[in-house]
Amino acid sequence: MKTLAALAAATVLLASEGQSFAPASPSARSAASANRLSTLADPPAAPTTHSAASQDEDLELTRQIIMAHVKKMGLDDEGVEVDDESLPSHNKDPEDYPMNDLMIRAALGRDDVERTPVWLFRQAGRHLPEYQAYKQKTGRSFLDILSYPEDVAECTMQPVRRYDMDAAILFSDILVIAEALNIEVTMPGGVGIQVPCPLVGPADMKERLPAKESLNKDFVYDRLGHVMESVRLIRAQMKEEGISIPLIGFSAAPWTLLFYMVGGSSKRNQHIGMEWLHSHPDASKELLDILTTIVVEYMAEQVENGAHMLQLFEAMGMMIEPKEFDQFAMPCLEKIAAELKGRYPDVPLMVFSRGASFANEALSKLGYDVVTIDGSVDRSVARDVVGGRTGLQGNYDPRELIEENGKTVDTVRQTAKELLETLGPQRLVANLGEGLGGKESPELVNAFVEAIHEESERMISED
Repeated sequence: MKTLAALAAATVLLASEGQSFAPASPSARSAASANRLSTLADPPAAPTTHSAASQDEDLELTRQIIMAHVKKMGLDDEGVEVDDESLPSHNKDPEDYPMNDLMIRAALGRDDVERTPVWLFRQAGRHLPEYQAYKQKTGRSFLDILSYPEDVAECTMQPVRRYDMDAAILFSDILVIAEALNIEVTMPGGVGIQVPCPLVGPADMKERLPAKESLNKDFVYDRLGHVMESVRLIRAQMKEEGISIPLIGFSAAPWTLLFYMVGGSSKRNQHIGMEWLHSHPDASKELLDILTTIVVEYMAEQVENGAHMLQLFEAMGMMIEPKEFDQFAMPCLEKIAAELKGRYPDVPLMVFSRGASFANEALSKLGYDVVTIDGSVDRSVARDVVGGRTGLQGNYDPRELIEENGKTVDTVRQTAKELLETLGPQRLVANLGEGLGGKESPELVNAFVEAIHEESERMISED
């Protein structure tokens, strides 16, 4: 991308040779938003001749004129006008706002969109051959990669280079908060993520975890500063590569973190989480309060470092009963929504209570912008459940993207069309009912992304 300073230089040099100059048009990546943007008019013609002595002065003068005009008109560094009302209240710098803002508009529901935006849970990582090659090249495991911001940036960028996604998501893991709280996390291979030394009771919790009062911005930077560096590096890399789409930051929700921190695994000891709630109700609420505090600060700092949107994952919703969910998990989710939307009202906040779709109606009343539906949800009633209070995200079946299941580009296009026809193309973020598992075909993933874009654009244009 050319910066406006470079454009100013080109203006002078081209004008001195009697050539005309106009800023480049938006990239193809941003075509979906082009009708909402207008290009900067040609700058005033420079004198036809310049002495060598005065050319540097003319260049600097022209640059200052253009930059002053940019500041006055609210333009970004592509010479594209950005509506000030579209910019989030916490950051009015148009250079930080993505040219393709379909995801933001669809999530907030303030404007209709030209086509339905799409991104995928676990769009980076295991299903991509370039990810496997990169892991082999670096010799690092998944958890090791997360400690290296340059690796995180590369893995985040891989799917948005390959597919026409409408958002990137930070390449990370749901248990980084547990690690920050002195809980060891391992991934021995073949058995998923493990917590080898889980909390064994209230006394152990008090001894091992930091005090709630210490869980502030400084704590986040001390323990999770590498994540914030990764966010900044991703944004810089997106700008360098001309991919102007939102970056999603995320975190696990408190119940999910508690489940792992006391049980140690998603595959073994699954009963321990619920046992903690029953055997140690006061300590459970104290632990959940600690986790709620750090989740809020962690997600807030992702925004401060460049994330445009936020996703909260209650990934272990299937491991808690409705009564306990309402008693223990829901107050945490309510507080997180209130805190983050209070600080960042224009940053879309999405929530996914996987395996606990019974909670979706209540979640839609807490202030979240988008409620995610998993594969168990009946699409025909999904809109009625959230009652127009939120948008929806989901719930395509990732098994439709596996060639060994007999799936083809044609079957993917048909099932994508069915999703749009049932849920409607507006105030929808097309996504999966659960994350990519690794067996999916990149060709079929691409077919899904293209089908969502093409079919939704057709539906909207015909409406």
